[in-house]
Amino acid sequence: MRARYPDREGVVERNGEQIFFEVYDRQAPTILLTPTWEIVHSRHWKFMIPFLARHYRVVTYDPVGNGRSTRSTDPNRYTDVERMADAVAILDATETASCLVVGWSAGGRLVTLLAALHGDRVDGAVAISPSHPWVVPIPGRESIADTFTVDLDDPQGWEKFNSRYWQREWLDFAEFFFGEAASDPHSTKGWDDMVGWSQETTGDVIAATVMAPVSIDVNVLEAAVRAIDVPFLVVQGTADRLRNPKSSSILADMIPDAELVWLDGAGHAPTGRFPVRINHLIKTHADSVYIPPIDASRWHIGHSRAKRALMISSPIGLGHARRDVAIIDELRKIHPDLEVDWLAQDPVTRVLDANGERIHPASSYLANESSHMEDLAGEHDLAVFQALRDMDEIQVANFMLINEVLADGQYDVVIGDEAWELDYHLHENSNLKETPYVWLTDFVGYLPMPERGEREAFVTADYNAEMIEQVARHPTVRDRAIFVGAPEDIVPDRFGPDLPLIKEWTEANYDFAGYITGFDPSALGDRDELRAELGYHPDHKVCIVSVGGSAVGIDLLRRVITAYPAAADAVDDLRMIIVAGPRIDPSLLPQIEGIEYRTYVDRLYRHLAVADLAVVQGGLTTTMELTACKVPFLYLPLRNHFEQNFHVRTRLDRYNAGQFLDYHNTDPDALAASIATNIGRQVQYRDVETDGAKNAARTIGDLL
Repeated sequence: MRARYPDREGVVERNGEQIFFEVYDRQAPTILLTPTWEIVHSRHWKFMIPFLARHYRVVTYDPVGNGRSTRSTDPNRYTDVERMADAVAILDATETASCLVVGWSAGGRLVTLLAALHGDRVDGAVAISPSHPWVVPIPGRESIADTFTVDLDDPQGWEKFNSRYWQREWLDFAEFFFGEAASDPHSTKGWDDMVGWSQETTGDVIAATVMAPVSIDVNVLEAAVRAIDVPFLVVQGTADRLRNPKSSSILADMIPDAELVWLDGAGHAPTGRFPVRINHLIKTHADSVYIPPIDASRWHIGHSRAKRALMISSPIGLGHARRDVAIIDELRKIHPDLEVDWLAQDPVTRVLDANGERIHPASSYLANESSHMEDLAGEHDLAVFQALRDMDEIQVANFMLINEVLADGQYDVVIGDEAWELDYHLHENSNLKETPYVWLTDFVGYLPMPERGEREAFVTADYNAEMIEQVARHPTVRDRAIFVGAPEDIVPDRFGPDLPLIKEWTEANYDFAGYITGFDPSALGDRDELRAELGYHPDHKVCIVSVGGSAVGIDLLRRVITAYPAAADAVDDLRMIIVAGPRIDPSLLPQIEGIEYRTYVDRLYRHLAVADLAVVQGGLTTTMELTACKVPFLYLPLRNHFEQNFHVRTRLDRYNAGQFLDYHNTDPDALAASIATNIGRQVQYRDVETDGAKNAARTIGDLL
């Protein structure tokens, strides 16, 4: 899913072609994010749109040739004059009198032309890695245009920039080309995206764009460029392999008072590889062109003399919220005057509301991560590593929000419990760190699922290598790194070929708090009394089925419900309670007489503690709550969920807890038999530590 959807969309018809556009409305000046070369479409702005649209009105459109616009193989349709006319048509259709124009690569050429030849519609311009008529060729590539239409035998490298080859091997060219565009280390996701977008058009269409005739006399254009009189920003990476960096110096020298910003070591596509920097550059330039919106301080919620913490709790599941509340409770014992604001989203906010915590008003602007995961889930199947990769635009959007909240300077510490967006982008932009920062997690290291092949093995290792490099390069970004568990809970694997062992690296870079259940099992009191308080009859065999705080477990609930009749035949006085959770509508589940259906249950651990059996997914929180309460349970991890299948299972094996079942090899009859065999079974689990929250709070408290 997207981090931000348009407020409206439409189509402009011009010269028989349809041009699709999106508008992100607000009462503010407009930023037009222009298309680049038609090999990709407007989704290449995905990291910029959510941030910019919180401050300005934003308009984007797909070029003729890709996206949701029409295709043409007529070279005359792709001249500079036609592309400018398309942009003006979009401005007219969206009732945009004038705007700030922003372009990347070929889009940088377009915004230069618009500023030079349509200055009445342009208030300012940003050109990123721009092409233009005065580019300096990359050494060794001066002659690729000469062979563009020649049928070459087995072309290699830049010889693949060839129309005949594109007809035969369009995908291969795209993979080569975007390897050059996304040349920065650890750019696998950007490469995946751009190659994928390129396959929404054809080699014949893109060949037509290359063969477009010259439509503007270069001398006339040069005179117009030298007369540009709007604020103009050029952004250029020093390691660009598609555009000679000298070209941007030439362009900036031609435009009066143009500003040139160098991105040291960056390649051709900084919009994808360094989105936070690009976002700040665009907004800073826009703020210099326009008066910034008056509501820039809408999240300033007042200073006090007390110590203040910002707590960011991962929304993927409810477990982070419970343990984070426990940590904050202990932290308040150390610092009684501590004020805490929570940056959180549903379903975490339900736990926080129940505990009387204060939710930061900016939380309503967070892009929803749980919905993203649910959208990508199949039948009890979630390729969670790829889902995390596909969440990149959500993470950029949420980091930009967090950055603005912290920029107010109201906090003495920020605590991120698996706040992946904060940790990654703070390491990538260490200059933005102004507040002591604590990172918490209960697993370290992405692990590939064997059935997902060599590509996932390669990419997980690359992501791990990048994280290791980040921590080594900026060791002071994390003022504290806390592992929620013990060294023995860490998987006995490497981060990847030629990379460190996960356990050894984690021991060298983390403090260990021990596990944090969020409650003390001994404080629950007498089991029979608690059972009676919660409404469970002494003779009932209570089976609680729960799949956590997201909707990805709905298929497991359906399977358990289907297994209920056979289980009820095998177990006298079976009482089965289906806890659908906050994001599953019980009406979507099969309705079988004898089963009780509930939605969100506050302090579910109290019910689990008195159950005779639980059936759950492989999530760490619920399984460890059951382990702490010494309750027998069956757990069925999501297929392709590396954390549940490797990290959680390793930990449960150490505690000798639970019985693993493979969902896809466990039909309703087998599940019913397992319920009958395990309900009420005596277990011998390792004791779960009860001082984890106190240990974590002590570590955090040192920073205050």
